[in-house]
Amino acid sequence: MLTTIARSAKAVRFRPVGSRPASLSTFTDEEQMLREAVKRFATTVVAPKVREMDENESMDPTIIQGLFEQGLMGIETNPDFGGSGSSFTSAIIAIEELAKVDPSVSVLCDVHNTLVNTVIRKYGSAEQQEKWLPQLSESKLGSFCLSETSSGSDAFALQTRAKKDGNHWILNGSKMWITNSYEAEIFLIFANIDPSKGYKGITCFLATKDMGIKIAKKEQKLGIRASSTCTLDFDDLKIPEENIIGGEGKGYKIAIEILNEGRIGIAAQMLGLAQGAFDKAVPYTYQRQQFGQPIGTFQGMAFQIAQAAVEIETARLLTYNAARLKEEGVNFTKEAAMAKYWSSVVAQKVAGSAIEWAGGVGFTRETGIEKYWRDSKIGAINEGTSNIQLSTIAKFIKQEYS
Repeated sequence: MLTTIARSAKAVRFRPVGSRPASLSTFTDEEQMLREAVKRFATTVVAPKVREMDENESMDPTIIQGLFEQGLMGIETNPDFGGSGSSFTSAIIAIEELAKVDPSVSVLCDVHNTLVNTVIRKYGSAEQQEKWLPQLSESKLGSFCLSETSSGSDAFALQTRAKKDGNHWILNGSKMWITNSYEAEIFLIFANIDPSKGYKGITCFLATKDMGIKIAKKEQKLGIRASSTCTLDFDDLKIPEENIIGGEGKGYKIAIEILNEGRIGIAAQMLGLAQGAFDKAVPYTYQRQQFGQPIGTFQGMAFQIAQAAVEIETARLLTYNAARLKEEGVNFTKEAAMAKYWSSVVAQKVAGSAIEWAGGVGFTRETGIEKYWRDSKIGAINEGTSNIQLSTIAKFIKQEYS
């Protein structure tokens, strides 16, 4: 059995080379050890189950259990609360490596770490952290509930309402496109406690599944099929007042800040996906011969492969740079948008090319190459569409040049 992965990795520090700044691909020994350990877990534990989970559209419970056992579900969480005490970039490394093998497992780990855990770490009270972070680090999957039927890109148009009732809040409404929701036991739910205040009435509540959260529908999706995506209904959901995270009316601030971080996680997913598709397809091009030579040595295909390698590297540098800026405590909103946007573009392009490089074999489900393309499409949609990312980037450019 693999030893615990993440708890052996300390907080990331980019190692200087003498007195010079380090490159974006320079990591500490601990970080390299984390990467190799996650890679081993992904190839030995996750890989044998990928096709079955995709066909069944269901996450194998042993995979979730394994993520907890390896310390990959509390990567940034303080060891006092059962976590690893590592940095944000450590989480990005883990997400990237998992996505090389199965983006479905990667997105489960990503949402749990970069959204759910981070909200409670950053905005939860000491009592809330002490109560919930150990559970999230050791055994219980989390879910982030923001989107609704009429509030996707316009997230703050949400219609879920909460009314005070003594020392409880009563929630009514529904959420749509909620990741991890089928298996999750802890939910962060955004609801408006005072619609007259607009987005300033939005509040973040923590609820558990046994409080009465109803799964109305589990979506059947094009890609990341093993990752659950559900519609949730709240009918007089009763939540204790002490389960408000960050204070009344602070939900909009929490969502904005957390989604900026989450977009780097999506970039890491797409980066890993692109690399995974590349790693599966390219060796085949040097094994498959036509007209007396490997097809990968024909100039037309060789140039395509080289171009894809360059584009993957650009996505990697954008992603690592955004993560590094976040850790330095400077504004990284534009860089996160750039990383998320470009990584999703590269993932779709490389995954599509990988199918073509492998020809008819790549088009079959047996090789797993086509799955990368199906999984890549979500990168342009979740946690802010590509158009939303371009809009964000454009606003920063306008501020700089106007």
